[in-house]
Amino acid sequence: MKCTADIDTRDAEELYINIDPIQAGGRLTVDAQKAALAYSDGYSVCDNCRKPFRLDYINKPPIADFHRDCAEWLNMDAVRLVPGARRGFQAVASSMVEKGDPVLLTALSHYTEFVSLEQSGADIHEIPMDEHHHITADNAAARIEDITRETGRTPSILFVEHVDYQYGNIHEIAEIAKVAHQYDIPVLLNGAYSVGIMPVDGKALGVDFVIGSGHKSMAAPAPSGGLVATTDEYADIVFRTTQAKGDITGRTFGIKEVEMMGCTLMGGVTVVGLMASFPAVKERVLHWDREVENSNKVVDALSAIEAAG
Repeated sequence: MKCTADIDTRDAEELYINIDPIQAGGRLTVDAQKAALAYSDGYSVCDNCRKPFRLDYINKPPIADFHRDCAEWLNMDAVRLVPGARRGFQAVASSMVEKGDPVLLTALSHYTEFVSLEQSGADIHEIPMDEHHHITADNAAARIEDITRETGRTPSILFVEHVDYQYGNIHEIAEIAKVAHQYDIPVLLNGAYSVGIMPVDGKALGVDFVIGSGHKSMAAPAPSGGLVATTDEYADIVFRTTQAKGDITGRTFGIKEVEMMGCTLMGGVTVVGLMASFPAVKERVLHWDREVENSNKVVDALSAIEAAG
């Protein structure tokens, strides 16, 4: 089967057993597949956008409710949908980091975290991993002390992976956040591989920002990107509204948000597909322990297979 003469139909999920652990979280639910068909036209959501002309205010479909529900689910105060987890990193970096500011990433950070901070002109430093490929609070504290001593300034922000993409380890986020806050350093949790896969409680972890990925881990159509969530302390900074005014026309642009480029995740299949899968995603994170057990059974079985002589 082909979509067109030149485009093959993708059949990886239909004809094969896909055991790629990164791809499992992005497999669409049936409801999301239906939403993808129903809302595939370019203006299928935008047609319902009314004043103040912002995605998180649309009531039909209930996108405004979804924003509130998602914030509550993550135990954060405000959420915006963004076209890619990387755009969440970018939004936080551009509003929280000044040129020349020292910042902290980790030895396991995704390249998009580096790029987002490079755009802001940050002075980038890493927290090393330990011998078990974990990012620890002790190593974070040591690096904060080193950087403060070397630059005379504490880092303006710390980006840390909840689950890293290289080893799949879960890192000691709450402990790292506690250390960072002792130096008044806000913490961004890269939850691209955890939000939608396992329980994530932003305030229990003590982080200031949570970044999630819709198409990686929330059973949403690509490229639905993800989300950026924050607390009331930083919401007015990261979600600041435009003050621009045309010097000839005198035009202003209402409550459009600067870091969101006015509109966040463009309406249509992406946002409605994300919403359609949300009930199933909320349910599946409650069974994280069982899924880990099942995964370990598969890994153990595959590891027991002896190579043919």
